[in-house]
Amino acid sequence: MTVKAKKIIVDMGMAIFIVLSFIRWEGNPLFHIIVGTVCTAFLILHILLHRKWLVAQTKKFFRGKASIKVTRLYVIDMLLLVAWSISIMTGFLAIQPYLIESESVLWFGRIHGLTARLGAVLVIAHFLQHLKQIRSYFRSSAKASQ
Repeated sequence: MTVKAKKIIVDMGMAIFIVLSFIRWEGNPLFHIIVGTVCTAFLILHILLHRKWLVAQTKKFFRGKASIKVTRLYVIDMLLLVAWSISIMTGFLAIQPYLIESESVLWFGRIHGLTARLGAVLVIAHFLQHLKQIRSYFRSSAKASQ
């Protein structure tokens, strides 16, 4: 399996679990916790699979040598990383058994919800910026299978 195929599989898996995490699971918060944990694992895999790009673009960005398109991608990616890092941490902190005071659970839950929604908006922006690339990959895959 090629690295490109692995990236597509990880991205599709992450997209599925992002959608699942936004479904209301009022009666079963454990499912949301499991989905969030799996989504976190996909996020880590995504970062590992794209680490060369991240390192190269970070160097270009801070040296002022990145193009406008790459700068836009990089800024969205970094904002997404920050939003979801906060969402992941507060999500685990909002789990009732880990905290004694319910006021803390409430605040962590609010922060978790806010940063998760912000992250979802950034994911859509990230996806739209890569739409041409995604279409190209699926077209070439379809031609290769014929």
